[in-house]
Amino acid sequence: MSIPEESKEFVTSLARGLSVIKVFNQAATKLSLSEVARLSELNRATARRFLFTLSALGYVESDGKLFWLSPKVLQLGYSYLASQPIVNIVQPFIEQVSKETGESCSVSVLDGSEVVYIARYMTHHIMSVNLGIGARLPVAATSMGRVLLAYKSPEEQQAFLENYTPERYTPYTLVERHALMETLAQVRVQGYAIVNQELELGLRSISVPIMNQREQVVAAINVSTQPTRTPESVLLERILPSLNQAAKRIYDRLPV
Repeated sequence: MSIPEESKEFVTSLARGLSVIKVFNQAATKLSLSEVARLSELNRATARRFLFTLSALGYVESDGKLFWLSPKVLQLGYSYLASQPIVNIVQPFIEQVSKETGESCSVSVLDGSEVVYIARYMTHHIMSVNLGIGARLPVAATSMGRVLLAYKSPEEQQAFLENYTPERYTPYTLVERHALMETLAQVRVQGYAIVNQELELGLRSISVPIMNQREQVVAAINVSTQPTRTPESVLLERILPSLNQAAKRIYDRLPV
């Protein structure tokens, strides 16, 4: 459910509190009050109140000068993982795909303009960033993102493209909206997506959708590899069948 900020149901203070939590990341593990205020676009007094509240609740720690998130923040993410049956269902199947293919396998869901990893079994570290549960990647430049977007309605796809800000991650990144729309249509027809070095040089991936018992796409499962090690013919002849079989087995176990 999406509630516009101008709605009387929208709680601005809650939104601001969450914005304070979200300013912390790998590049900003510890921040001063001024930095938190600037990054969250709040004035210092407001930022201070939210930091005090988060600290009192145990979500933030401080040495008096700098602030950082406490492990208790993980409870927020764990609540999602614990409430989604698919998280526990997929794990043995992505492990099986990895054993069959010798490659890393992941499952993600769509969240706005990003895919969020909810399960992962890694055999090779082939990306410059270490992807774990909760990691986020851009929808348009990833095979899982394209699978998830391809099965949206034309209206939803159009809405995404209208707010899409192209970013060229490598010389191969597809950034033209019209070309992306054509690619999504092709993915929908063929039932899988291959992205070759569009997000990162030396990275190739293939994804298929995971459907529930109502024939709705609820997640995507992928295998990531390197172009020098795995030609596209191997993706289609050996890895794609393994992914399709895993997606079918997950489908059979998802609740109605």
